[in-house]
Amino acid sequence: IVNIKASMNLGLSEYLKSEFLNFRERPIIKTESISDSNWVAGFVSGEGNFDVRITEQKSNKIGSRVQLRFRVNQHIRDIKLMELLVLYLGGNLYKYPDNNAVVLTIVNFSDIINKIIPYFEKNPIIGVKQLDFNDWCVIAELMKKGSHLTVEGLKLIREIKCGMNTGRK
Repeated sequence: IVNIKASMNLGLSEYLKSEFLNFRERPIIKTESISDSNWVAGFVSGEGNFDVRITEQKSNKIGSRVQLRFRVNQHIRDIKLMELLVLYLGGNLYKYPDNNAVVLTIVNFSDIINKIIPYFEKNPIIGVKQLDFNDWCVIAELMKKGSHLTVEGLKLIREIKCGMNTGRK
């Protein structure tokens, strides 16, 4: 069980490493390039996230800000792969200071509309994450029309958001 946990994205905590000395960490895979766009779609199906962030913003007349986010999380040992994904999809990498994870994040609305959405329309995700992507695209269309700046539009976006990711039934 410890070896399985060690091979997962976040690996073992320092405490578990000190308690279990004879574990095998997942080997680092030295990836030089991403040659298949379908591989990226499959990888995102397992490791990616399409989410909507709604935050309070006093400067906005309805008091809220809507932001689409595309994220992929991995253990720091896969930093080279994550750097390749940045070259492939764009965005930025962020290393969490308190754990061994690195995250690729794309929040720029123009990049989402012009790169991410067309990419995954051309290279569809297989599985339930495709449903999250579809909802995400509906919200992107609402935002393009300015609906996120109205009370009614914000309410609709909140409803769609509630049915995405862990809220999907």
